[in-house]
Amino acid sequence: MLRAAIYIGVLLISAQAAQAADTLVTVTGEGSIAVAPDTAIIRIGVSTQAKTAGEASDANAQKMSAVLGAIKNSGIADRDVQTAWLSLQPQYDSTKPGAPHLVGFQVTNQVTVKIRDMKTLPTVLDRAIAAGANEMSGIDFMVSEQSKLLDKARAEAVADAQRKAELYVTAAGGHLGHVVSIVEENAPAPVRPLAAAMRSGAVPIAPGEQTLKSTVTVSYALEP
Repeated sequence: MLRAAIYIGVLLISAQAAQAADTLVTVTGEGSIAVAPDTAIIRIGVSTQAKTAGEASDANAQKMSAVLGAIKNSGIADRDVQTAWLSLQPQYDSTKPGAPHLVGFQVTNQVTVKIRDMKTLPTVLDRAIAAGANEMSGIDFMVSEQSKLLDKARAEAVADAQRKAELYVTAAGGHLGHVVSIVEENAPAPVRPLAAAMRSGAVPIAPGEQTLKSTVTVSYALEP
């Protein structure tokens, strides 16, 4: 009898869950906001070659000190400059027959530089290159405080979900009830359309815009 009672109880719970699902409408809403990046991260440095490891290292240290000085003289704080890559590699001549012949060494030293004022980016690059930088791995544009900026997109996403739900329910002859659940989905990678380049000397920079997106799945109760 106890097993039968438990079984009947499970059936009742399952039936209630199915009935609750039948009284819901679930839709997905989307919202977005386009913003200009306000932070840039560059990876820049110096590569030098010499016959001995010591000579290559000394030459690199001298040039890298000049590059770091130029970067910091551009207004970049010490906390925004960090060593990212330091390597010493032997160089071989493999054009001749036989075993490769050691011809020297190459030292590479790169730092990541966080630039919090986008207006100074071209100047920082120009000065670093003028000081001897000959290695660069690219630029990453970022939007600081994305979560706060996303709040507008989130509100738009919820409004979009409600608009869709009302459309569907009204078309079906029902009435939209209260919100039962809201689930935020992971946002896709920001889109960066082209923009006019910032220029300073010989270095053109195009930060463009980033589109921050919010996607939510919202369930509403259905009312008769």
